[in-house]
Amino acid sequence: MEMMTVKIKRFDGRNSYYQKYEVPYEKGKTILWLLTTIREEQDPTLNFTSACRHAICGSCAVQINGNAFLACNTPLDDVLETYKTMNLTFEPLKNFEVIKDLVIVWEPKMEKMTKVKPWIIPGEEGSKEIGFLQSEEDFQQIAAPTDCILCGVCASECNQLAVNQDGYLEPFILNKAYRYIVDTRDGAPEQHLKPVLENDLWKCLHCMQCVSQCPKTIPLTDQIAFLRSATMAMGELDNQGAKHAYAFHDDVKNKGRLNETMLPIKTDGLVQTALTKIPFALRMVKKGKINPLHMPKQISGIQEVRKLYEYAEEVKS
Repeated sequence: MEMMTVKIKRFDGRNSYYQKYEVPYEKGKTILWLLTTIREEQDPTLNFTSACRHAICGSCAVQINGNAFLACNTPLDDVLETYKTMNLTFEPLKNFEVIKDLVIVWEPKMEKMTKVKPWIIPGEEGSKEIGFLQSEEDFQQIAAPTDCILCGVCASECNQLAVNQDGYLEPFILNKAYRYIVDTRDGAPEQHLKPVLENDLWKCLHCMQCVSQCPKTIPLTDQIAFLRSATMAMGELDNQGAKHAYAFHDDVKNKGRLNETMLPIKTDGLVQTALTKIPFALRMVKKGKINPLHMPKQISGIQEVRKLYEYAEEVKS
């Protein structure tokens, strides 16, 4: 019988260590089956969380070989094939405090979520008596974000959270804010949106890990792009993120290419750039990565580029 070697990161409240288990391989099983088998047949002291077994409750997310998965709906065979090994290492989700073994603490994340007011703030079109009606088309706008099961996979995979736990909001919190901003029954989208902007909205690293690992395939990065556009539409332009976006927008529209020399100045201003970016820029010049004297000329075919801008403006309006 073929055997799997499973290492699990244990935590007893004070010390962390890895414990190894040898488990007989069985075809067609899930990751949750594997963990349950270890606990029921080898080690009843092993702690992890699970409940529904149908990818609804979100409680069984864990790290396997460095990536986050929802244990109940992840086929064991797929994981073994992905990593080309019979050796699996289990760890608790990243960017969470650990209670014991694979069990994580959710309370701080839920407290953080309250910043975006994750509930409907009723608009004027409706009442307790007649209700707050919504068309099928309007419902489809919130269908995908409502699929979130708060499993924490996106937060575990988020590289910005790895360095900015206090300032940045978890992707599932951004999803929650988006869900109420686009809900036609909500009468105060700015109350969900402003806290997002105030908590480093523009610092998403575009690593796409939250999207690629989400068990519900929620388009989180599209939502972040929407939230950024919404803040600008709300008039929030005097911030680093919006200035950076407009620098890209204007350079490509005017010349067809980005002016990398001027980009930091347009984004941060001359004084801030001088204080923080010049040493780095000098190293880039020395390595031949940038030429400070190069001012991009207008590309041939710039009229076609501008037509794309005009078309985008027409679609938006």
